[in-house]
Amino acid sequence: MVKKQERKSPTNVASIKNEYVRSLQEKKDRKRARKVRLYRRLAVFSLVAVIILSVLTYTFINQKSLLAAKEEEKQLLLEELAEKEAEQEILTSQLTKLNDDEYIAKLARQEYFLSDKNEIIFSLPKNSKNSKKKAVEKE
Repeated sequence: MVKKQERKSPTNVASIKNEYVRSLQEKKDRKRARKVRLYRRLAVFSLVAVIILSVLTYTFINQKSLLAAKEEEKQLLLEELAEKEAEQEILTSQLTKLNDDEYIAKLARQEYFLSDKNEIIFSLPKNSKNSKKKAVEKE
């Protein structure tokens, strides 16, 4: 039987030191260095891309929330504008009525209990709650 000789670590083998082996080793080293530079460039590019993407995402979210707040404020202001326009319409109608002498006379009679000729004024209580309480107590 032939015994197979087990190979030991390659450190026991001496390398050939000639020009061809040296050039192959340099090619191999350049290829490895190129690969390392490629991985570094890809890592830096990926890092820059992630940073830019995160900044854009943050800006988008911030602008979206700001826009939502502005929309809500716009709705509130539109409601307030509608109320003010209704109030302005009422005041405009009152202003036109105040230019009418008959309306002023009627208003003065109501507020200051003034009377026209042959007119009798009756003063009724304004609080209906008090009159209801009195009516309930009497029963």
